[in-house]
Amino acid sequence: MDDQTKYSGNIEGLLDIMARLRDPDGGCPWDVEQTFATIVPHTIEEAYEVADAIDSNDMASLKDELGDLLFQVVFYAQMAKEAGDFDFHDVVTGVSEKMVRRHPHVFADAVFDNQEQQLEAWEAIKRQERVDKGLNPDAEKDESALE
Repeated sequence: MDDQTKYSGNIEGLLDIMARLRDPDGGCPWDVEQTFATIVPHTIEEAYEVADAIDSNDMASLKDELGDLLFQVVFYAQMAKEAGDFDFHDVVTGVSEKMVRRHPHVFADAVFDNQEQQLEAWEAIKRQERVDKGLNPDAEKDESALE
């Protein structure tokens, strides 16, 4: 089986690709040198390319750009794994738990009469999550990372 076939179509294959790229012994020197900070501009660029593909209604480009954006997530997760902080599966677990928690009308027995009530509940859940993390629940996000 060639590498193209071996890695095609599954997330574990993509995680293996990134691990090989980041391997100091035989990986890609550019990938090995990267840090969280150095790939931020690439992540932002990929997000804009996703938006451009949507604006252009170009589904072939959207598929490619979503793959590139996913690769950025895998890149960050691999670096975090190397540092002993978390791995890709932890990211998936976290976002899965968050989406279930933030959608009690789908995954629990909450009932909302309209979308406005649902959005208010979403914001209340997000505020509580910030409190649980010891953050100011009303603080605005700092957008300096986008500058």
